[in-house]
Amino acid sequence: MEVINSILASVIAWIQSTITAMGPWGIALLMAIESCNIPLPSEAILPFAGYLVSQGVFSIHTAAFFGAIGCVLGSLPSYLLGSIGGRPFIEKYGKYFLISKHDLDTADKWQKKWGDWAFFICRMLPVVRTFISLPAGILKANLPKFLAFTFLGSLIWSYFLVYVGVKLGENLEVLKHIWHKLDAVIILACVVLFVLYLRHHFKHLKES
Repeated sequence: MEVINSILASVIAWIQSTITAMGPWGIALLMAIESCNIPLPSEAILPFAGYLVSQGVFSIHTAAFFGAIGCVLGSLPSYLLGSIGGRPFIEKYGKYFLISKHDLDTADKWQKKWGDWAFFICRMLPVVRTFISLPAGILKANLPKFLAFTFLGSLIWSYFLVYVGVKLGENLEVLKHIWHKLDAVIILACVVLFVLYLRHHFKHLKES
């Protein structure tokens, strides 16, 4: 538990220092990393950006816009990898990108049910939003349309999480008085959810 807490603290500190140093482009960089199938959750990136919005560093529109731009930039390499390599390549080597056959099947179901709108919807859903680009490439989805839906869905997602950060920042003084009581509970909940996610995810990787 101590090791996981230390890792989480280090990741969060790095996210905060990156955005503080680079401003909106730091938001774009971090969101691009997440969209490249690297487990760097936007749930830890955008609320801190929202906190900076509450401090007057930049506007909520700037933070959300650069968050969406980062998602688009990070989605391109994954899309191209899926488009060039195809499903056989991803099924064989996807585990190195933390993508299982189950993930591909899930994305296929979404795409069959909703068509191109699946790319818009999935960008507003935790977890699935990080790996939808590979299946989009495999399916040879229309690239301009895919990028447009990626931007719009990510923009809504970004506005939501940035707004959460803004509200936290505006009520920071009130929260300070109870934060020490909530801190342990929040960390424990994050650790449990993260471990359950990894367990579920790697179970499907083994089955691939």
